[in-house]
Amino acid sequence: MASKQEILHNMIEPIVASLGCELWGLEYLTQGRYTTLRLFIDAPAGVSLEECEKVSRQVSSVLDVEDPIDGEYTLEVSSPGMDRPLYTPAHYARYVGETVNVRLRMARDGRRRFKGDIVKVEGDDVVINVEGKDIVLPVDAIDKANIVPRYDEIISKIDGAKDK
Repeated sequence: MASKQEILHNMIEPIVASLGCELWGLEYLTQGRYTTLRLFIDAPAGVSLEECEKVSRQVSSVLDVEDPIDGEYTLEVSSPGMDRPLYTPAHYARYVGETVNVRLRMARDGRRRFKGDIVKVEGDDVVINVEGKDIVLPVDAIDKANIVPRYDEIISKIDGAKDK
């Protein structure tokens, strides 16, 4: 049986695609009687506030009709941002060479948090170089992973644009 998150993903992905965006990720969070449905959308040229609003309105309308979430919930729609979360092997493959912060579901060798460069993706495993050592992590074992933004590069690009 599909999880609530999978059901929501399958329902929402075509809506987001029809609006010219990619459903980068979906987080379904429940805490007591409070539920938050967080959508991260992306597009080749980036995501504007107007696109987030458009996706929010369309998704909200479908959720009102289909009613897949019991009780009240909060819908959040945003860009994945510079420190974008990674969810799938394809996401990791897209960012090979980038630095990533990873938190595992369960400790490995006495630790749950790793920071390193994505070396490659092999099937459903991601290889991360941590402190000079390659570590193979199954994507299913990763609780949360985010790209570490390269602020120095961004600042130098801004400074370079100012000089022109």
